[in-house]
Amino acid sequence: MCGITGFIDFKCSGNYEILNGMNSTLEHRGPDSGGALILNEKPAQIALGHRRLSIIDLSECGNQPMVDESKSFFIVFNGEVYNYKEIKKELQSRGVTFFSNSDTEVILKSYILWGVKAVDKFIGMFAFAIYDKIKNKVVFCRDRAGVKPFYYFLSDNLILFGSELKALMEHPSFKKKINDDSLALFFRRGWIAAPYTIFDSTFKLKPGHYIEIDLINRKSKEYCYWDVHDSYNRAELNLSFEEAKEQLHELLKSAFEYRMVADTEVGIFLSGGFDSSLATAILQTNRTRRINTFSIGFEEEKFNEAPYAKAVAEHLQTNHHELICTANDALELIPKLPYYYDEPFADSSAIPTMLVSSLASSKVKVALSADGGDEVFGGYSRYYDKLDDFNKVQSVPGILRKPISQLLSIPLKTSTNKNPQYKIRLEKLKKTLTHNASADLFRYRSEPIYYSDTEIRKLLKKKNIDLSSKSFYDDIKLRNTLDPSLLMMALEYKTTLVDDLLVKVDRATMAYSIEGREPFLDHRLVEFAARLSSNFHYRNKTPKSLLREICYEYIPKSLMDRPKKGFAIPTNKWLRYELKEMVMELSQISFLKNQNIFTPKECRNVIENYYAGYDTNGERIWFFLMFQMWYNKWIKY
Repeated sequence: MCGITGFIDFKCSGNYEILNGMNSTLEHRGPDSGGALILNEKPAQIALGHRRLSIIDLSECGNQPMVDESKSFFIVFNGEVYNYKEIKKELQSRGVTFFSNSDTEVILKSYILWGVKAVDKFIGMFAFAIYDKIKNKVVFCRDRAGVKPFYYFLSDNLILFGSELKALMEHPSFKKKINDDSLALFFRRGWIAAPYTIFDSTFKLKPGHYIEIDLINRKSKEYCYWDVHDSYNRAELNLSFEEAKEQLHELLKSAFEYRMVADTEVGIFLSGGFDSSLATAILQTNRTRRINTFSIGFEEEKFNEAPYAKAVAEHLQTNHHELICTANDALELIPKLPYYYDEPFADSSAIPTMLVSSLASSKVKVALSADGGDEVFGGYSRYYDKLDDFNKVQSVPGILRKPISQLLSIPLKTSTNKNPQYKIRLEKLKKTLTHNASADLFRYRSEPIYYSDTEIRKLLKKKNIDLSSKSFYDDIKLRNTLDPSLLMMALEYKTTLVDDLLVKVDRATMAYSIEGREPFLDHRLVEFAARLSSNFHYRNKTPKSLLREICYEYIPKSLMDRPKKGFAIPTNKWLRYELKEMVMELSQISFLKNQNIFTPKECRNVIENYYAGYDTNGERIWFFLMFQMWYNKWIKY
């Protein structure tokens, strides 16, 4: 894993000082070495920057930017292609020669032989930029699940790209103009969905997509090469539960073993839940050497899963490392969050993720994480317990839905209830009644909303905000006959997983210069799981049934069967005490007026309602705090 950046300058006004400055912002992603190259070509100036975290082929032969022997193809690459050895053998059988043992060269030589279609062969996580001198084009590409980030900025004469926004912001021509619609979406969810970012003219490359930029006519076109919805739209597999279990077991073994491919030490983040425990169990079973496992715990008992992780580690006989997080440990991290999460980001579990990454960095350079298991194998109870709500709404005759929805507008406008959850619930019901598509109905009953649309419009000073054109789910291609629980899994795979969970892990691991790998996001797993009956994922009212049954072959039920806790922190407690002064400072009327983003009175109402006890949801205040800290870091100064 590394950091990449660069630019395409049609005015040819760039230089190494600019490129090196952009590259230096990513040093935490690649502390082992750095490289920069500027090509002054006729169509445009092509600049490629790279920071390297050496994982495969630790020699200098693996350094980037990398160029082929003909000096016609150039690449910067972030990530890993785990099956690179198999692809290399295929290329060699076709007469292709190699000067390194790196997967970077395999990607480059694959592109030279097969073009962008080569990406279909890759099993891994990747974001790369290739300059093709022969065709006068540049290709940007991102992996299927979106494990690796890729940002880009577009203007008439300049294209910037990078692994993180801070690399783009370092370029003198980058404009830090906040996109008001994206800001509104941040307050709804706590993060900003691809392809949008917090800034105008700046985007995230969508997972499973690539962009080709024609340097002659300066036109770019985006293509989708993989979409998880295609798998969910295929016919259900005709398998028994036992047959599905057996086939899934073999796929899991393959996916997990691929994530152990490295020329350096690999460990596992072990929470004690089914996903991380199963990955650890399968990998430790095939090894005599003890795998390093890492877990984080809390002093507050209701947030602490460390004892469960320790019990699993002892059963599997791993080399286990544990850190119990104190309030001071967490609070010391909070001021650092805006630097590493350089776009507004309010998932508070970033704190324990950073702490466990810090712990792991003292022992390994690669750590496996179990993200994606819930989305792929049905681990969240909301996929199933909202079915009653869904069916009740669907039972309301269509002719009555609009009048009922209009009646709900009255309390939304007139209610004096100071608990914001009241209006949020009303707004969700109103939205549900005004949509007929099953995807919309189900998501409106299931997705958490932290600020209602009405409240967001009052909170933000700009009033012509568009909350509809950038929908949380704006690219639904799922068949109408898809089971509702599978529908939610498919939607969250492309949204919450990508722009919340994967962002959280990428930035947290990279903050401590370790590579996070996601074995449950092997595309072969989701392509298989998407075609299974929903009853296999939720058998006898038990979530994640298939994975559980496989896990029980390695770990006793007595160690695994317990309520799901999640990776949470006591934000309410901290906001009411340790962080209160900071919240108050960042919500002063004078500060808000100078900022010119919020309506000061409405903003103060939100803060005061919380501290007066009317609002018990601290996440809402956390959203505000995270945005204000980000603003202070990247906009104010």
